[in-house]
Amino acid sequence: MAEEQRDPGGVRGVREGAQDVREPRGRSVRPEEAHAWEALVATARRTVSDGLVVGTSGNVSVRVEDTVLVTPSGVPYDRLAPDDVTGVDLDGRQVLGTLVPTSELPMHLAVYRATDAGAVVHTHAVHATAVSTLVPELPAIHYMAAALGGAVRVAPYATYGTDELAENMLHALADRSACLLQNHGTLTYGTTLDQAYDRTAQLEWMCRLWLTASSVPGLSPALLSEAQMAEAGERLRGYGQRG
Repeated sequence: MAEEQRDPGGVRGVREGAQDVREPRGRSVRPEEAHAWEALVATARRTVSDGLVVGTSGNVSVRVEDTVLVTPSGVPYDRLAPDDVTGVDLDGRQVLGTLVPTSELPMHLAVYRATDAGAVVHTHAVHATAVSTLVPELPAIHYMAAALGGAVRVAPYATYGTDELAENMLHALADRSACLLQNHGTLTYGTTLDQAYDRTAQLEWMCRLWLTASSVPGLSPALLSEAQMAEAGERLRGYGQRG
């Protein structure tokens, strides 16, 4: 699904032939925002190369102080350039760039207002989206769910880009860093873009695992208990390098 073109805060961009005719908006880009934009574009392109999105579906954002940089609506990620920086404040007013922000902006902003997120990744990953149509939460098929805060819930369906979807997502995301969006896709957040992306990849892998195991005729996959998940969560808190 291509992103719908929207015009928040009076930002305008119209096409004339092959050229964009843009009215300048907002302030100049700070060095730290330019660096964050470069990382955001790289992450957005990775969602395509890793098969988590098709075309311009999905979106990525990163927070730099009180500014949220976000992928623009309907622009293929391989065409994004350094001067395409698109940013809004936490109220959704555009403060950087001339391209219209993603239509899923309400969902991204809801995460930043409610959590300590530094980055958000939303995809239309195939296996995760399939699971979102089957169950109210991803069954405890693997202990890595504990790294996302526990069983990954499915947010009830609502039209993309709406406040209703953002509200449903927040409920599913309570005490979690990931959720599924029914008949839609995934949403994860992290302190960094790398962490948010890795959580998306782990979620898609677990969904694929469950679909594969549950498809064997006559057999049902063994699931982890709440106690087993809690123990895994404690161990994962100390996982990785220190310092």
